[in-house]
Formats: sequence, C-alpha cells, structure tokens
Amino acid sequence: MTARGSLLALATMLLLVGDPRLAAAPYPLFDAHIHYSRPDWDAYPPERALALLARAGVRRAIVSSTPDDGTLKLYERAPTVVVPFLRPYRTREDMAGWHADAGVAAYVEERLRRGVYRGIGEFHLGAAGVDAPVVRRIAELAAERDLFLHAHVDADTIEKLLARYPKVRFLWAHAGMSADAETVGRLLDRFARLWVELALRSDVAPGGRLDPAWRARFLRHADRFLVGTDTWVTSRWEAVEPSMRDVQQWLAELPAEVAERIAWKNGARLFPAP
Repeated sequence: MTARGSLLALATMLLLVGDPRLAAAPYPLFDAHIHYSRPDWDAYPPERALALLARAGVRRAIVSSTPDDGTLKLYERAPTVVVPFLRPYRTREDMAGWHADAGVAAYVEERLRRGVYRGIGEFHLGAAGVDAPVVRRIAELAAERDLFLHAHVDADTIEKLLARYPKVRFLWAHAGMSADAETVGRLLDRFARLWVELALRSDVAPGGRLDPAWRARFLRHADRFLVGTDTWVTSRWEAVEPSMRDVQQWLAELPAEVAERIAWKNGARLFPAP
C-alpha cells in the first residue's frame, strides 16, 4: 500500500470510530473570560488584541479590566465583539479588600451610568464577605439593571451568594476553580440563576479527552455552560488560540447541538449583540 493509501485508510478508520480530531469545521466561540488590563495595552494594542481573538475563532467575548478603561478601549473599537463587564477594582490593590471599601460601591455606581455594561465582575470574594454592605449594594444594582455578577469564588461562597441574592444572575468563574463536576452539577440543579464558565479548567478534558463526569453535566445542563480563556496576565494573550484549540477538541466529542450551545449559543443568547 502506498503512503497516500495508508493515510486514507487511517482516516477512514478514525471516521468510523468517531475520532474528534476529524470533526467538521470548528465551532464559533464565545469567550466568557477575557481581561484587558493596563499592562496589556502597550504589548497588545486594541487592534492586535481583537485580531488574536478573531484568529482563535472568538466571535464575542466578555471583557473586564483593571482599570476599567481597558474594557472601554476594546468596546469602542468593536462593540459587536466585546461584552463589557465592570470590574470593581480601581487598581489591583482593590482585589483583596474591595468588598469592605465604600468607595468601591460609589465607583461602580458612577461607572454604570455609561449604560454599556452587561455585568459586574470578575471579582474575588470569600464566604465571610457575602453579606458585606458593598456586596449587598452591588447585588442590588445588578438586580435593578439585570446585570450578571461574574464571581471568582469557591463552591461554598457561590452557594451563599445565590441563596442570599436570589434575584441576581451569576456567572461562576472557572467553575469555582477546584469544584468537581458533581459539585457543579448539584449547584446547577438547585439554582436556576447560575451559569458556569470553564476558563483554566484543564480537568474537563485531561489528556485531550472529555472527562465522563463533566460530559454528563454538559449533557444535563447544556444551556448553562460557557467556555473561556482568562487573560489574567499579559502573557496569557498568547494562550488564547491554543486554549481554544483544546476546547474545540473536547467540544467535538459532544453531540453537535450540545457543543454549539457551550461554544457559542449560550453566550449569544445571554448577551445579544447590540
């Protein structure tokens, strides 16, 4: 058999067994976790940052930044691509204590007057801060304006937030970072106003193959998951494309209608383009 014949035979065999490497065209993507913070601006001017998203197949993306001006830089250039979220950090120093600083609530209220934001976050919070006055005020603003709260918190904290603020829709960053599939599924079963993004969750598809426990949750809650990258440091901009290649690989193991929802349609439904 010739080399070409061997390759054709291998391709035929892979198609018969349903190998995801031979999936159809990649899915368009909605990236639910992008930051464009001050250190990124010089290294990746807006046109270059937007080009990197496009090259990775990202049609739209939730963007938040420290300071918020970074988000607005991208949004002004591509309002149909960027879904602006308002991060409650005026500087990185706010990350640890923002929930105890009344100035943060005033800052958030002032920025929201622009009328362009679709959510508040991504923010970090521990369980002890759930009832802090600043958190309460931000939850009130989110409920009044139908904004998502993008929370980088553990499983206990997201459960407390959802119970304490039942009128608010939450996007759970990194699926809690360390929460297992069973925990995520339990919370999705219990709370109808919870959505989950999967940035940095390599355990979804260890070794490139979809984990059975995660697959079961994706099938059960196909309308509640989104994918993401997390450009939390400047060097992560170079990871957008390879990260999304990895996502495409495990998406190909799901039924097409489920993969489409997780890849793109859930984000497009929740955050329709202006």
